[in-house]
Amino acid sequence: MRACRLVNCRILTEAGPVAGAELAIEDGVIRGLSEGAAPVVDLDGALVAPGIVDLHGDAFERQIMPRPGVYFDMALALADTDRQLLANGITTAYHALTWSWEPGLRGTKHAREFVAALEANRARLGCDTKLHLRWEVFNLDAAEEAQNWIAGGRVDLLAFNDHTPGMVAGSRGPAHAAKIAERTGLAAADFAALLDRVWARRDDVTAANAALAAAARARGIPMASHDDRDPADRRRFRELGCTLCEFPMTPETARTAREGGDHVLMGAPNAVRGGSHLGLMSAESSVRAGDCGVLTSDYYYPALLQAPFALARKGAADLAALWGLVSGGPAHAAGLADRGRIEAGKRADLIVLDDADTGPVRVKATYVAGRKAFAA
Repeated sequence: MRACRLVNCRILTEAGPVAGAELAIEDGVIRGLSEGAAPVVDLDGALVAPGIVDLHGDAFERQIMPRPGVYFDMALALADTDRQLLANGITTAYHALTWSWEPGLRGTKHAREFVAALEANRARLGCDTKLHLRWEVFNLDAAEEAQNWIAGGRVDLLAFNDHTPGMVAGSRGPAHAAKIAERTGLAAADFAALLDRVWARRDDVTAANAALAAAARARGIPMASHDDRDPADRRRFRELGCTLCEFPMTPETARTAREGGDHVLMGAPNAVRGGSHLGLMSAESSVRAGDCGVLTSDYYYPALLQAPFALARKGAADLAALWGLVSGGPAHAAGLADRGRIEAGKRADLIVLDDADTGPVRVKATYVAGRKAFAA
């Protein structure tokens, strides 16, 4: 039996911090406030918060390919990513793996290797690590294989992504084209020819989406749509069963999602930086409007820990409510009823924080299912 008592701490509850508290942990579960005979850990007044649940993080790509065309072993990349997650208080992570028709970093060969490595190494990871499959909807040649992954229980969250029309339109200009060329390893002319062949099959996309969504519904897997352009987009994906609206592109779209009972996901980097790096909708404004219910790390893990504190300093809401955007909110959106709050019977996914200074908040320790997985 693994047990301990965390004492002399402030516990962040949904009603706000509770000072001078004690917290008992036993066999990976919170047992409440008790005396008991378990070893005592004096936290010297530190803030204890529920562990962060990250539904969409793809910064692991930089561990796999830190420079264009330079690849590292998947197991090493996963281990390094795991350390980053835990050091930033993320106790549940959905690795957002993009599976596209592109070759290279986001292609089929890489997707297969990544999933095989994740499954082989998951037991060695400190963070509870899951697979968020970012399905590029024009990846029609791999659609049957993706359905088999879903039916076989390899996928924990399915998201529909459609970046192909933007590539065809060249909407992001030469710099974006150069970035794509870097990750695919193709010459510009070869990529253009491939894009033409992919675009010619656009009439087959709707049926493929429907088949994948049916497979996900049969397994009870949560589904998301990515970059919904307008309310019509949101309603169309809701009909497929997508209850997660990732990074809606307009306030009207976000409001349509919320009013329809869906979960709106925005990027924590957007919140910390004070705006979208692409000039799109502000995460802070979505939080203030009451539309955004979930923040994700997106492309930068440290932002997810800092975002609630940054938004609280700006007066967007109180810290307890804002913490719900990174813990209880995402847990609820993903159907994880066993975590996201500090209360008896929940998983003991906890982070000990030093929030005394005006600079970035620092993680002193991270507990995953009651086990100390990280200590500063």
